[in-house]
Amino acid sequence: MNGLLLINKPIGITSFDVIRDLRRRTGERKIGHAGTLDPLASGLMLLLFGAACKQAMSLTKMDKRYVAQIKLGATSSTGDAEGELAAVSDRQPAAAEIEQALSELTGEITQTPPIYSAIKINGQEAYKHARAGRTVEMPSRQVTVYQSQVLSYNYPILEAEFKVSSGTYIRTLAEDLGKILGTGAYLGGLVRTEVGPYRLDEALALDEIEAPAVAEQHLLSV
Repeated sequence: MNGLLLINKPIGITSFDVIRDLRRRTGERKIGHAGTLDPLASGLMLLLFGAACKQAMSLTKMDKRYVAQIKLGATSSTGDAEGELAAVSDRQPAAAEIEQALSELTGEITQTPPIYSAIKINGQEAYKHARAGRTVEMPSRQVTVYQSQVLSYNYPILEAEFKVSSGTYIRTLAEDLGKILGTGAYLGGLVRTEVGPYRLDEALALDEIEAPAVAEQHLLSV
């Protein structure tokens, strides 16, 4: 097999679980990815088969679109629903305040990635340092938020859509939004809907790949 397969990753499994499952379903050993999703996130993953694995770096750099569920009023030690929560404020921001705060987080911004991430610090993933209780300094980076819009708001839950450059952490956007509002916030859920020109509604569920021929039929050229 050689090409790109679009998969809708479900919540509750890792990106590498997806690869292991596809290896079992297709019999293909050489499978890579063009960007992971956390276990609590779902949505579009780009899986590469055979010689197409060489395109992973260029595909990873493409812009992405997400729908995020953000919970106001508290912070999380990990920036998402897996962490230890701490109440901050029960103030209910008006919709106009949220729109203004999102506008401040749109454009080219400086972002500090979460320590619970796979970014390597001194040769080891940051989350491993965090789990070991070690304090490390996460390097800031320039990222671009091309679009941000409110889809729905019913305090404490805000649903928002973001189109961002590669390397942008939506968890950090949620935390920064909470800081601007003074309420605290963390990421309650996340769905990746686009990677470059590829869309979630074009992706297959893992259970749809009942035989190697199904995967081969849906492979795209890269």
